[in-house]
Amino acid sequence: MRQIRITRFSTAISEIARNTVTHGGGGMMELAHEAFDGRRWLTATFTDSGAGIADIEQAMSDGFSTAKSLGLGLGGAKRLADAFEIESTPQGTTVKLACRLT
Repeated sequence: MRQIRITRFSTAISEIARNTVTHGGGGMMELAHEAFDGRRWLTATFTDSGAGIADIEQAMSDGFSTAKSLGLGLGGAKRLADAFEIESTPQGTTVKLACRLT
């Protein structure tokens, strides 16, 4: 089961990395091994300095796309991760994903 979780998490990371480059103009990713809630987690935090996401709720909905794609990226990444947070302002976007290891 752990291997499946890591595979799903890797797919989510790939999608958010693509969004960071495509929509945010590039940025930074931090990968960390953390312990909280008495468990071990692998976290990936992406930050960019793009124009931000005007309507996060709309951007998270399946089928919405500003790039003429399938529009499954953000929502799909959220479904593949064990935890997902997103914050966006006109100065950039931060997405944090987590995969529970134990």
